[in-house]
Amino acid sequence: MTRVLAIVGPTATGKSDLAVTLARVLDGEIVNADSMQLYDGMDIGTAKLPFEQRGGVRHHLLDVWPLEKSAAVAEYQAMARAAIADIARRGRQPILVGGSGLYLRGALDNLEFPGESPEIRAKLQAQLEVLGAELLHRRLAALDAEAAASILSTNGRRIVRALEVIELTGERFAARMPPFESIYDLVEIGLDRADLDDRVELRVHRMMAAGLLDEVRELLRHGLRDSPTAGKALGYAQLLNAVDDTGEVIRNVDAAVADTVRATRRFVRRQRSWFRRDPRIHWFDAGERGLRDAVLATLEECDW
Repeated sequence: MTRVLAIVGPTATGKSDLAVTLARVLDGEIVNADSMQLYDGMDIGTAKLPFEQRGGVRHHLLDVWPLEKSAAVAEYQAMARAAIADIARRGRQPILVGGSGLYLRGALDNLEFPGESPEIRAKLQAQLEVLGAELLHRRLAALDAEAAASILSTNGRRIVRALEVIELTGERFAARMPPFESIYDLVEIGLDRADLDDRVELRVHRMMAAGLLDEVRELLRHGLRDSPTAGKALGYAQLLNAVDDTGEVIRNVDAAVADTVRATRRFVRRQRSWFRRDPRIHWFDAGERGLRDAVLATLEECDW
């Protein structure tokens, strides 16, 4: 059975840096499990590691989807498993890294995705446009509180998909999740830290200083506003509300930044709720000194 290391947890905990450190020790290669880092050109706002910070470690599944593509977890599942197989076949250690819980479970566990109904989806999409995401999210919460807790109330695409699955299958969306059993010889390392709210705010301001607004302006030229998924990403969605189609600022950018901070903190709470349900995860305080050695010691205890 292929041995896989997964590094998971909320955003802004330092997963990418730890992954590079461990990959250099374990002769590993990294497979991205951040749904928005799959999109080409979305670099600053997704905290995609610049090439020069990757420590010579090969990264897979970055910049593989164009902006106009709608996210497809089943498609990601196939790509991630192919990348893991390729890495293992070459005698290297696959390291899956990210904070997108459904993508991680899709890659690692025996998870089968239900089919689609264009008719049901079209109906729900029309309701979304008329009623708005918040109202549909309340409907989802009444039908499946667990699913609603894991989906942002502003994420209309995922809300529609959850409601579509419920109507299509007659089952709760969350009930289709399999037991926490991987198809791999898996060790999961989870990172969290108590000062995450402060780190989120600092990171958003650093993204702005690094040129996130200019990145949004550039991506506008390539269809970001009309993207069914990429345009809804944290930071991008808020800044899109602050500029017109030419990139000219039409609303308060500081307010958009504050909205991004608040939305990211809410997202962190949902990530925590999702990952804390997985009993396989070995949790570490990402702010503690000696993190690398502590993780390596845990891997040794797991007979790695």
